[in-house]
Amino acid sequence: MADDRPHGGLRRLTARGALVNGAFLAFLSLLNLVRSFILAHELTREDYGIWGVILISLGTLLWLKQAGVGDKYIQQDDTDQEEAFQRAFTLEAMFMGLFALLLAAAIPVIALLYHRSDLIPPSVVLMGLFPAMVLQAPLWVFYRRMDFVQQRLIQAVDPIVGFVVAVALALAGAGYWSFVGGALAGTWASAIVAVVRSPYRLRFRYDRGTLGRYATFSWPLVLAGAAGIVTAQGSIITANAHLGIEAVGAITLAAAVSQFSDRLDQIVTGTIYPAICAVADRTALLHESFVKSNRLGLMWAVPFGLGITLFASDLVHFGIGDRWVPAIVLLQWFGVTAALNHLGFNWDAYFRARGDTRPIAVMSVAAIVVFLAVTIPLLLTDGLRGLAIGLAVQATTLVIVRGFFLRRLFRGFHLGRHALRAIAPSIPAVGAVALARAIESGPRTEARALGELALYIAVTIAATLAFERDLLREARGYLTRPAAAG
Repeated sequence: MADDRPHGGLRRLTARGALVNGAFLAFLSLLNLVRSFILAHELTREDYGIWGVILISLGTLLWLKQAGVGDKYIQQDDTDQEEAFQRAFTLEAMFMGLFALLLAAAIPVIALLYHRSDLIPPSVVLMGLFPAMVLQAPLWVFYRRMDFVQQRLIQAVDPIVGFVVAVALALAGAGYWSFVGGALAGTWASAIVAVVRSPYRLRFRYDRGTLGRYATFSWPLVLAGAAGIVTAQGSIITANAHLGIEAVGAITLAAAVSQFSDRLDQIVTGTIYPAICAVADRTALLHESFVKSNRLGLMWAVPFGLGITLFASDLVHFGIGDRWVPAIVLLQWFGVTAALNHLGFNWDAYFRARGDTRPIAVMSVAAIVVFLAVTIPLLLTDGLRGLAIGLAVQATTLVIVRGFFLRRLFRGFHLGRHALRAIAPSIPAVGAVALARAIESGPRTEARALGELALYIAVTIAATLAFERDLLREARGYLTRPAAAG
């Protein structure tokens, strides 16, 4: 069976996918963000806190399942692609079954840890997500082919269905069950569509050699999952013990806002990963794609993060309600951290494409060390503000580590200059808002906040067009150029 990688025009395919499909999924990510705000308005902080415990406790344990099966499938070049898919599908089912057993055993432990028996029923119900997640494996095939239209349309089913179900349940007074119902409905709906649209038959096919190759590639990714667990679980457990369940709700809301930018990062990384796998031995081309994809991502990521920091207080007072005032400090710091985390955000995709995943393991160890040595002590001494500052210190450390490995991969690359170029368009926008606030008088009103937000957006767009005119012109060219070009 012929290899189904895309051939020719990779630069154009990548740019087109990053822009067209990125914009498409940006809307869906915005849908998730709006859902978070609607549920925050309808539910109590305790409901949000309970969901945060469930999400972090069960969701972060799933990070251990980041065995990289899908990533390795994209990277491989087997002769028979249907058999390669079926072997990867088999490993995915095996890993998911193993972790389903692990999570089932963890549910009573979590309930005892938090002294809340009401965590058990929704956690048990959420076990129904596992088979649905396995059945979404056909998305890998469209991803490898860079057939982003099919991939994104199938993925769109999850957030749309999840939004409708979650909001309907919240309005009906279902409390934290709104999150549970939305998650189940969206994931299963997407899985059903994926199975119907699968180019290959779903069947089990196993051999030991495949398991060995995948294990060698994947152990650093498992360690990265462990680092995520330490950060998320450590934050939630310590905050619950030290500050209470409502503090967990504030953390969950702030994380949901910052994850909006992470979601869009995943869109960009997901778009370019099949292409960089196809040219993994051409370092110069990899360098060019890395710099340009980062600049495209940073055009919105930095303004979004800094905008959250500037308007966090307005979002709470004029939007989701004053009961979320404790979350303001988290939102402000998380906005800065989100902007910082975008510097070189898709670096790991380039190392995965080259089969060199050890740098990911090094950064994971650094994340764990900084979290335990800095973030936890700050949380204990300064509450939610200390947690936010500690996570910002962790992000700064990881950017430094990221820059070290990128300099080794791309000769002449300097993350500092890269950062200055990314931040430059936001400086006049932040300055304009600061000036407006300095000269304003009287009480803060919703109209004034909206006016400043409009000013911030307008100046950001103007500055971005001025600073990144050439890159935007090049990107537009990839969209309008004939298919045979690029």
